[in-house]
Amino acid sequence: MQKKSQKALKNMVLSALFISIGLVLPFLTGQLKQIGNMLLPMHLPVFLCGLICGWKYGAAVGLVLPLLRSMLFSMPVLYPTAISMAFELSAYGLICGLIYALFKKQNAGKIYPALVISMLGGRAVWGIAQAVLLGVKDNAFTLKMFVTGAFVNALPGIVIQLVIIPLIMEALHRTNLHRYKNENE
Repeated sequence: MQKKSQKALKNMVLSALFISIGLVLPFLTGQLKQIGNMLLPMHLPVFLCGLICGWKYGAAVGLVLPLLRSMLFSMPVLYPTAISMAFELSAYGLICGLIYALFKKQNAGKIYPALVISMLGGRAVWGIAQAVLLGVKDNAFTLKMFVTGAFVNALPGIVIQLVIIPLIMEALHRTNLHRYKNENE
């Protein structure tokens, strides 16, 4: 029982660290909305949290991060951006952590299916959230807006995520700071 509570404490501390990183990382984009939309700086800590701490923590960090950042720094704008991002990032953390935990043998190569599936799922959740939120104000959220926002504008960030996240996970594995197999699932 003590080992389980130590693992939970470790995951809570790591989750707080990922929230902190997610609050600070967007400052590297210079608070320019267009660059932030392209590089997706808040996504990185959410994916890493889902992979390292598990789906529950990844989902929680993804839900809290954009709302907290909106309240603290007014970026992203709360409605509709931060609210729809909260759903999107929560889906990323949840799906990425779940898919990765399904693999009996976890390694850097297994990160890619978890990332790609969660990226598609999170973007679908974002599109649904945007459609609902914008539909409330009678603003149509078109398919063109979805494809542009979810894929075209986000392409640089997607590439960065597919390169950096596996590298970070491999570095953590090599330094024994993280074991690939998550015992908290």
